[in-house]
Amino acid sequence: MRHSGFVAALGVALAAAAPAAAQDKLPASISATAYDTGSNGFNQIVAVGQMVKARLGVDMRVLPAGNDTGRMAPLKSGRAQISANGIGTYFAQEGVLDFATKDWGPQPARLILSSSSCNGQAMGVAKDTGVKTVADIKGKRLGLVRGAPAINQSMYALIAFAGYTPKDVQLVEFSSYGALWKGIMNNEADIGFASTISGQAKEAENSSRGIVWPEFPASDTAGWARVNKVASYFYPHKSTCGAGYPAGASYELPVYPYPIFIAYTSQSEGAIYQLTKAMIDHYADYRDAVVGVDGLEAKRQNLTWSMPYHAGAVRALKEAGVWTEAAERHNTALVKRQELLGGTWQAFLKTSPPEDKDAFRVAWMKVREAALTSAGLDLGYND
Repeated sequence: MRHSGFVAALGVALAAAAPAAAQDKLPASISATAYDTGSNGFNQIVAVGQMVKARLGVDMRVLPAGNDTGRMAPLKSGRAQISANGIGTYFAQEGVLDFATKDWGPQPARLILSSSSCNGQAMGVAKDTGVKTVADIKGKRLGLVRGAPAINQSMYALIAFAGYTPKDVQLVEFSSYGALWKGIMNNEADIGFASTISGQAKEAENSSRGIVWPEFPASDTAGWARVNKVASYFYPHKSTCGAGYPAGASYELPVYPYPIFIAYTSQSEGAIYQLTKAMIDHYADYRDAVVGVDGLEAKRQNLTWSMPYHAGAVRALKEAGVWTEAAERHNTALVKRQELLGGTWQAFLKTSPPEDKDAFRVAWMKVREAALTSAGLDLGYND
């Protein structure tokens, strides 16, 4: 009953804000989705929201959701304007995993800004296992999360660095991400996926087992090719902050931006420009508010990553002097990729695809692969 009342009240509030959202400026209030309360992504968008309120007089309402579709659904329906999401945004763009269903398909999500800080998004291993390198994980217990394909896919990609597949490790499934890391600390698993600055990683560091982060040297091009064949969104990074790091230490680890601030193409260029400009111009207001939020700095943006920027964000980044010709070429190519996937999806739906969920997914993935291959594009995701 409480949940229903909240949703009803939220619907009224957002309906009132909807006409303003279509204009070239931010409405008096906007809604954003994020990870659960207390997560780093939630804390980062709250810090940004406080700046937006102070500088622009705009109220930002943050709606926590526990999974990728839960964070994307309000954007799709127009009930929220932005999201501080994770790598699920990329899967939504590609129309894969949870988004390879009749209700979803490829989504026109565009970047605003994303956080690239000192941390890694990497493979955390219990220190008492004696693991030093990725090759050492063979036969160890790899933690997965039921119903969290984004986390699991990332782990499959990272073990591929050593040429391994899931058959080379012992798979242990947990009911939630928190349960996975509790399981590692309780000696029920040995390996988990985490940001090096996450609360879970810090807890593991302080547990009896400890935590280490096997390195992924950028010089190992063959290893990185295997990673990117499974998950193209990872890239090499020199991480200087994280649980278990000795003072002054740095490690070569995989990373992708987190959180990823996004909006759909349906959000006006002017409104997203105003928000992005505020995030850039008033960066000093929030950069020290929470760990990792300093990664939203304009000059730290990875302008040639796996997703295109919203036109409003491009405008703001140009004004900030960080947008380049290479970024423009890359962005144009990614926009065309999104358009190709969107058009392919609409054509696929007109073919009366199977009603069965699994058969539908298989049929769509074949059509998707054919369209991308025909256009000379990488699949970006490999089942």
